[in-house]
Amino acid sequence: MSAPDGSPVGAERTIGQLFASATAEMSALVHDEIALAKAQLKQDVKRGATSGGAFSMAGAVLLFSLPMLNFALAYGIRTWSDWNLAICFLLSFAANVLVAVVLALIGVVFAKKAKKSKGPQKVAASMKESAGVLQKAKPHPRPELAQDRVPEAIEAVARSSS
Repeated sequence: MSAPDGSPVGAERTIGQLFASATAEMSALVHDEIALAKAQLKQDVKRGATSGGAFSMAGAVLLFSLPMLNFALAYGIRTWSDWNLAICFLLSFAANVLVAVVLALIGVVFAKKAKKSKGPQKVAASMKESAGVLQKAKPHPRPELAQDRVPEAIEAVARSSS
């Protein structure tokens, strides 16, 4: 097994390696959150397109079916019953309006789902929170140095960690 930066697990890593690893992981996290926001936005756009399509179909059904279906239905009702022809035409129109209302309700349901979706807002809040944590991060205080340590070695470690 190895750590994300490729060094073996359990091996001592320098502060520079730890910082590089943390930076790489943070960058990957930001990229993943952006990908998540894009995926959620794509889903919302699909819901909105479905809603628009359902509304368009409701209008098309109502518009194109009225003349032909009204005549066919009215004459069919007239054939099965001996009602007045005007009442038969009103019943056929009511049937077409009912179909259009059902399609419009489907459009409303999908529009509400698209409007309720808070996916991109959640991702943006998470990204702001991550950025806030990084800005507030402070290094741990270093203990006082012992007198018997060589200053050159301490200086070399300080250079490697920055």
